[in-house]
Amino acid sequence: MKEQLLQSPVFQMAATQFDRVADYLELGEDIRERCKWPKRLITVTMPVRMDDGRTEVFFGHRVQHHLSRGPVKGGLRYHPSVDLGEVAALAMWMNWKCALMRLPYGGAKGGIACDPRGMSTREKEKLTRRFTMEMLPFIGQEVDVMAPDMGTDEQTMAWMVDVYSTYAGHLVPGIVTGKPLELQGSAGRKQATGHGVAFLASRALNKLGITVTGATAVIQGFGNVGHYTAETMSGFGMHVCGISDITGAIWNGKGLDVSALHKHVVANGGVAGFPEAEAIDPEALLLQECDVLVPAAVERVITKANAAQLRCKVLAEAANGPTTPEADTIIEERGDIFVIPDVLCNAGGVTVSYFEWVQNLQRFHWGEREVLTKLETHMEGAFERFLTFVRSKKVSHRMAALCLGICEVVKVKQVRGLFP
Repeated sequence: MKEQLLQSPVFQMAATQFDRVADYLELGEDIRERCKWPKRLITVTMPVRMDDGRTEVFFGHRVQHHLSRGPVKGGLRYHPSVDLGEVAALAMWMNWKCALMRLPYGGAKGGIACDPRGMSTREKEKLTRRFTMEMLPFIGQEVDVMAPDMGTDEQTMAWMVDVYSTYAGHLVPGIVTGKPLELQGSAGRKQATGHGVAFLASRALNKLGITVTGATAVIQGFGNVGHYTAETMSGFGMHVCGISDITGAIWNGKGLDVSALHKHVVANGGVAGFPEAEAIDPEALLLQECDVLVPAAVERVITKANAAQLRCKVLAEAANGPTTPEADTIIEERGDIFVIPDVLCNAGGVTVSYFEWVQNLQRFHWGEREVLTKLETHMEGAFERFLTFVRSKKVSHRMAALCLGICEVVKVKQVRGLFP
C-alpha cells in the first residue's frame, strides 16, 4: 500500500512536505511513521444504472488520516482524475489544517472518479446514495463528517443525510456539513472558504503596507471558492482583473464586475465569452502583474516552470496543494512573495463546517453575521500564530504553517501513547 501511495505525484508532494517538516522538528522515526501514514484507506465500487439503461461501475475512495484528535473531517469530490493517492494527500493536508486551526478534528478526504458535468441529476443522486450506503460502517458524526468539495454541493450532502438518517431511523444532520439550511445547515457555510481566502489576503496586504482598496487580484478557478473569493474581494474594494475556469481565462485591467460575471457563468457554463473582458491564455493569466494571485482550482499549478515568472506580491493558496515543492524552493529563494499556505489560506471552509457541526450537536442556529465574525476571529488568531512562528524561527511560510499543524498532532499522539 505504501508503494501504491508513493506512485501518486500528489501524495509524493504531501509526503515530501511532511518529511521536510519532520526533519526540521527532528522527529523520531516512530512518531514520524505514526503521523505520516493514514489510519484507513477505503476503496469501494458503485454500480449505477445510467439514464440510457447501461450499468456503469464507479470507483470511490475515502481516506481517514488520523482520529487521534477527534472525528475526521474532509470533503467529497467528484472529478475524473480522482485516485487513492490524491485522496490520501488531501486527507493528510486536512489533518494538518484542522490541527493548525485548533479544531477538534483529524483529516479525511473522499472522492469518486466520475465526470459530474456529463451526468444527469438523477445519475449523480444514485451514485451519491450508493456511495453513502457503502460508507455506512465507516462514518458518523463522532467518526467521519463529510462536506462538499470539487464537483459536489449542498444537494449532494442532502442526499447523504437522507441515506444515513434513513438507516439510523431518525434525522442525523451532523453526519455532514455544507448542507442546505432546510436540513440544519449553517448560514455562511457556502461562502466560508472564499471569504476566508479574501480576508487573509487583505491581512497579508496590510502586513506589506499595501492599501486593500484598489489592490489588484487574479483568480484561477471560478467554482464556489473562486466565486466567493472574488465577491468578497470586490466587497473589500479590490479590483479582480483576471479569472479563469475550465472554459478559458478572461482579463479586464480595470477590474471585472463579479456579479455580472457570475450571471454569465450561470447562463453559459463558464467565464469564456464574457463580453466585458478580453480572452487571455490561462497559463499567461498566472503570470500577470497583480497584488494577489489566488490559485483556486486544482493541485500543482505553480511549478518550477512558472514560479520564477510570477509577478504577484501575495500568493493566496485557495486550492489544496497548488504549489509544488520545487516551486516552493524557487519562491523561497526569491523572497519577494508573501505566501499564505493552503492549510491556512483555505481553512475557512472547515472552520465554518466545525461551526455547523457544533450547531447540529447543540440543536442551535447562529446567524450569518455571527458565523462570519467568528470565522474572521478564528482565522486572525491562526494567522498571527503563523506569523509569530515565521519571525521567531526564521523559516518559510509553508514550513511555519505545517510545523504548527504537525506539532499539534505529534503532541496528542505522544500524550495518548501507542495501543496496545
